[in-house]
Amino acid sequence: MTDRAIPAELAWVRAAPEGEEGPGPWIELAFGPDGLVHLRETSDPANIVTTTRAKWEAFTKGVMAGEFDHFAELDNQGPATSS
Repeated sequence: MTDRAIPAELAWVRAAPEGEEGPGPWIELAFGPDGLVHLRETSDPANIVTTTRAKWEAFTKGVMAGEFDHFAELDNQGPATSS
């Protein structure tokens, strides 16, 4: 997206495993005005990625459908690759 000012009063939500304490690093997201979604990593909170609500919803539906499973580390063997 184009450079935009990030609203100062965003309510950030940390995506961490339930009951996890500490600094992470974790991903945090905030739903802002104008249908924008902001994402950042706890270890680098000044680096914010912004996308649209529609793109965020498409991404999360893809995750839930397993479309990105091949990027996951399985049994500590690294990402699955195609032959």
